[in-house]
Amino acid sequence: MKWLSATVFLLGLIICLSETLSMDRIKEHFPVHRDRRMVGGSLAKTHVPWQAMVYLSKNILDGGFAGGALIAPQWILTAGRNLFVRKTREHTKGKEPLIPKVYLGIIRSADAGPSTEVEVEKVFLHPGFQNTSDWDNDLALIQLKKPVTFNDKVFPIPLPEHGEDLAEKEGERGIIAGWGWGVLFTPAEILKFLPLPVVKCQGEYSSKVAESVPTVDENMFCTGPSNLLENVCFGDAGGALAFLETKTNRVYAAGILSFDKACNVEQKAVYMKISAYLPWIHSVMRGDSEKFSSLRASLMMDMYTRKP
Repeated sequence: MKWLSATVFLLGLIICLSETLSMDRIKEHFPVHRDRRMVGGSLAKTHVPWQAMVYLSKNILDGGFAGGALIAPQWILTAGRNLFVRKTREHTKGKEPLIPKVYLGIIRSADAGPSTEVEVEKVFLHPGFQNTSDWDNDLALIQLKKPVTFNDKVFPIPLPEHGEDLAEKEGERGIIAGWGWGVLFTPAEILKFLPLPVVKCQGEYSSKVAESVPTVDENMFCTGPSNLLENVCFGDAGGALAFLETKTNRVYAAGILSFDKACNVEQKAVYMKISAYLPWIHSVMRGDSEKFSSLRASLMMDMYTRKP
């Protein structure tokens, strides 16, 4: 009966989240078996130093909390949808993103408090966020008020450099961490991580239940479930999929999780490919504006044409 109650609770939450789902199809694909997992994964007994918690509310109906990646002393990269209470394009269009609370250096969600909070200065949505669908350009940068002091529990993950393309190689495994929903259909109390394989997914996403799914373009890539059918789930969005380049022993973030609704129903999780967004990321972190861009171009043209 406890499992049945948990399932009913899950169905209610999905409806409240404004996901246009068929009740009959949900019931069909959410069987109550102990050997089928929503997320699973291993507990992070040590810190994932770049993992951030991006927090709007403890209650998922008020925005909930999700993941993010520390990429520089004063910058967090996350999914743009994490900065809105209601995530669909219908409800975000024309609205300003919320300023979240951000916590670093924690394993237990209960440790998100004043001692682990880092103050936020400003948030930057990608200018093409949700242009035509709920999943377009699903990225945001969070600027912190002060640079973070690095230690063994808090330090950044690098962005990909030229030639680091493991996210484009089918079968390669990356690792993602999060406090997303687990087997009891509730957020994890302790940070978990999962190694997941890259799978082919370009084009239309073939879903079993979800009505709102990404059309996977060249700026996205996907992972499939683990051998134990473990997968990401609600609340894991914004986390970085990290790869280890064995030849150089370098770790880097290849993607930011966007479509986190794979759970135990859909097969594929969808990520924003960070390498495709490096120009935007670097321009925001530099503090660029149209004014500075135009001024730089004018100066260069003047120097090119000026006679010695």
